[in-house]
Amino acid sequence: MTTSPPQPPQNPYPGQPGGYGPPPEQFPQYTQPQGQPQGPPQQPPYPQQPFQEQAPHQHGQPFPQQGQSFPQPGQSFPQQGQQPQHQQQPMPQQGALQCRFCGAFPAEQATVRGHQGMIVVMRFLKLQGPFCRTCGIASVRDMTAKSLWQGWWGIGSMIVNPITMLMNIEPWAKFRKLPEPAPGAPGRPMNPGKPLFQRPAMAMLLLPIALIAAIVVINLNITTASEAEVGACVVNKGTAASPNVEVVDCASSEAEYKVVGKLDDTVDDTKCEQFAGYEAAYTSEVGSQRYTLCLAPV
Repeated sequence: MTTSPPQPPQNPYPGQPGGYGPPPEQFPQYTQPQGQPQGPPQQPPYPQQPFQEQAPHQHGQPFPQQGQSFPQPGQSFPQQGQQPQHQQQPMPQQGALQCRFCGAFPAEQATVRGHQGMIVVMRFLKLQGPFCRTCGIASVRDMTAKSLWQGWWGIGSMIVNPITMLMNIEPWAKFRKLPEPAPGAPGRPMNPGKPLFQRPAMAMLLLPIALIAAIVVINLNITTASEAEVGACVVNKGTAASPNVEVVDCASSEAEYKVVGKLDDTVDDTKCEQFAGYEAAYTSEVGSQRYTLCLAPV
């Protein structure tokens, strides 16, 4: 006896897989009630209000729009129509110099110098960069002010110190050309302080000027006395301990003494006794230049 394999159930819904789809009696056909015009569905009895989103902590301010982020603590939501502002710190370009003190940029490579005189020995100071504009100007002012106070105390320092301070003009000009350093430096920039011409240290410039003037005046007086020859008349405008001898006209009322003898390369005034009328002597010794004037009253 032969048997046929079982057949799948018949699908009453064309186009649907076998065994799927509800029976026809589960979907009754609804018809429009008679006596009621066909048209769009009636509106619900309550008005539809658009949904407004509010911030959870601040009423009246909307949530951030798409692409925006919630503000950080201490900040407020941006007002409607405004875009949030993001302040980003500028970053130095690759290979750009940064200040060695505060890390700001742009910076300039330079060396600021100073000098200290200690009578017998001297000390040379230097501060190497790179510097930003603020730290560079502050370094020049500080090193120059120290040199004005400490750089004159020694014979060699009187010559070296002015040269050292003049060498700071070049780096100072470089720093002046730099723009202001960009904000956000990792360190604190130096305090430039007052300009040099407004500092008390500038008064120390009068010290070398006064010394130079004194040397010039002394040399002029020595040269004038050394030019006196036998027969010339002189006057002492100083004192016996600190004479200041000048050559004057013998007919002048200022004439006090007349040169009766002149001895070169010696300061031994006892040799003036060989001259008639000798009563006083004027000796001078500057370096290798020595002479003696033998004087008699006019």
